[in-house]
Amino acid sequence: MAGTLIVALDVDTRAEAETLIGRLDNAVDFYKIGYQLFYGGDGLNLGKALLAAGKRVFFDLKLLDIDNTVEKGVAAIAATGATMLTIHAYPQAMRAAVRGATGSALTLLGVSVLTSMDDNDLIEAGFARDTAGLVALRAEQARDAGMGGLVCAPGEAEMVRNLVGPGLAIVTPGIRPAGHGRDDQKRVMGPQQALAAGATHLVVGRPITMAPDPAAAAAAILAEMAGGLRLA
Repeated sequence: MAGTLIVALDVDTRAEAETLIGRLDNAVDFYKIGYQLFYGGDGLNLGKALLAAGKRVFFDLKLLDIDNTVEKGVAAIAATGATMLTIHAYPQAMRAAVRGATGSALTLLGVSVLTSMDDNDLIEAGFARDTAGLVALRAEQARDAGMGGLVCAPGEAEMVRNLVGPGLAIVTPGIRPAGHGRDDQKRVMGPQQALAAGATHLVVGRPITMAPDPAAAAAAILAEMAGGLRLA
């Protein structure tokens, strides 16, 4: 099953990110910029430069605030030409985000439950639902709000796909190719399995960015996604 690989630029500075992008040698054309780089390493301007160069950019900012703030923030990101943007999947925030993205090509993604969290973490945070139950609720709310897709753990992709239908993107972090540990992720899956479950986009960070040869690591993951040789 085909899918799209997104490389997470989880580094401190724009210079580090540009070095990594150079080492990837056009193996991928889709990059995620999150808190670390966006706030501390000129990530917004790097994202704009990548977009100007014909690359795709996913700003992983997980917006959550009062409606007006979310709407205006989303509109500002949409104006950059960004490909994807994350919103915490609270109904009011998602509806405001959809208003802010009106008229743009920006795909809004609702973040259901972080892949670093499990049932015990949700209990500690005060939720009365388990992980699967909260992901299901957020998926339905994102669909009803008019969002473009969901972020969820790969093990929940099949459930989410059944709830939202074929039209929405399902973006899965927590991807660990064969031979890689979990790191700080608690709900992980291999690339081919995640795609088979219904994911459309796979976000991979450390297995690529920390590899001795990032381009080779990305190529191996792409082969694994296509059902070819697995990463040794």
